[in-house]
Amino acid sequence: MPQSETQNRQFVLAERPKGEPTDNTLRLETTEVPTPGKGQMLLRNEYLSLDPYMRGRMSSAPSYAPPVEIGEVMVGGTVAQVVSSDVQGYEAGDWVVAFGGWQDYTLSDGTGVINMGKSPQNPSWALGVLGMPGLTAWAGLTQIGQPKEGETLVVAGASGPVGATVGQIGKILGLRVVGIAGGSEKCRHVVDTLGFDACIDYKADSFADDLAKAVPDGIDIYFENVGGAVFDAVMPLLNPSARIPLCGLISQYNATALPEGPDRMNYLMGQLLRKRITMRGFIVFDDFGHLYPEFAKQMTGWVQEGKVKYREEMIEGLEQAPAAFVGLLRGEAFGKRVIHLAD
Repeated sequence: MPQSETQNRQFVLAERPKGEPTDNTLRLETTEVPTPGKGQMLLRNEYLSLDPYMRGRMSSAPSYAPPVEIGEVMVGGTVAQVVSSDVQGYEAGDWVVAFGGWQDYTLSDGTGVINMGKSPQNPSWALGVLGMPGLTAWAGLTQIGQPKEGETLVVAGASGPVGATVGQIGKILGLRVVGIAGGSEKCRHVVDTLGFDACIDYKADSFADDLAKAVPDGIDIYFENVGGAVFDAVMPLLNPSARIPLCGLISQYNATALPEGPDRMNYLMGQLLRKRITMRGFIVFDDFGHLYPEFAKQMTGWVQEGKVKYREEMIEGLEQAPAAFVGLLRGEAFGKRVIHLAD
């Protein structure tokens, strides 16, 4: 069903999933396009970002942000055009970055909205390399990773929007960069296109041995967004004073129980203590949002100069969003996954 000028398609949370989201998790509803009041503007969403954090917002478990309530529109970052505005600094036709959610239209008073003007180049990139994933990569590496030229950086999820950007920044800063990705095609892309020094396939039976061979001098910085078996292979290879920026644990988001096998907590705590390792979790806009102007200026320059390459996976149609999101959690995405809502 195409986007309409009179109807607002929206996906609402129908039930809280146990494990992987199912066809019953989200429900597609249609309402009238909302009417803006005084001090509001009407936004027509053009692009919807799909991100792993959304799985946590479907759960009622305690987290850094409140959960989406049953019957509420699913949250998500969007790039939109202003239809009409009673908000100073915004007028019809402006492109904006907002948090409009899984729907065609949303009302806003301008809070948290970024105006990109009338004709931005590649507007959807504001959801990727020039937006939240890019800031996550840049801030996590530079502020927590504290890179020093000649060090070894290992990046999980290396073909994804965050990992790919982390590794390319690492190369710009003079690091030896080893990526971890799922499958030979992704690993070839990481090395041949993104310029990593090596990429290890975590799906291979020899993964742990392959990773050890790829980092003969150990690991100084490990950028973590996966967890699970990948982190198990990384732990013994960490050098003294290693730094671990932690922005996500996608391997655990659908888990319904603790992983099988021995308790690894004591081993991890021992590693952190003996090697004086720094591990810091971060929520990018809460912790580093004030650095966005500095990031935007530097990243825009790198992209324009061709020093940072970006891969976007555009999927047509709002109706495709639930299946595309499940695929993202399964590791099927190749690059930044974005839904194109409008025809």
